[in-house]
Amino acid sequence: MELSQEEKKILLKAARTSISSIFTDEKLPQVDYEKYPALKSHAGAFVTLTEHGRLRGCIGYITSDKPLYETVCDAAISAAINDPRFPPVRESELDDIEIEISILSEPFPLNSYDDIIIGKHGLILEEKGRRGLLLPQVPIEHNMNKEQYLDAICQKTGFPAGYWRTKQLKLSGFTALVFNEKELEEK
Repeated sequence: MELSQEEKKILLKAARTSISSIFTDEKLPQVDYEKYPALKSHAGAFVTLTEHGRLRGCIGYITSDKPLYETVCDAAISAAINDPRFPPVRESELDDIEIEISILSEPFPLNSYDDIIIGKHGLILEEKGRRGLLLPQVPIEHNMNKEQYLDAICQKTGFPAGYWRTKQLKLSGFTALVFNEKELEEK
């Protein structure tokens, strides 16, 4: 999916407004879907929150039946208050929170570990009733090679590192359009 700089800014502002609305009666701005039809499309999206460069929350949807604009708003609120790894974001933290949005492609099967391209493919592992996901930027941010990336998706899904060496796992891949507040401020 391609988005204009203006559409990216609209989504980032909507994510920030969604998070601040947890603490205020602020309403989300209405989006003109006639002018910005891409924001009405149905796509999965994740919102990642960082504070002083450290992960503060990350939640999203692999696919969505809602317009992208609404999906991003929902994911932003969930990342702020529902990520079980962190306490809910406090109002006093809002100025220090940075927002990154990842718009996901449709998932596709990865039939071989050789098909994984680091930095391009996010991973979804579905195994024994569990599901885990890593965004494509994760191995880049953590300087992972393919083996470390596979270890990480196994661990994220609740399996031991190296589990992927024991069998061919049911992996899906996806690509993502990733953008954040900092990069758009610089442009």
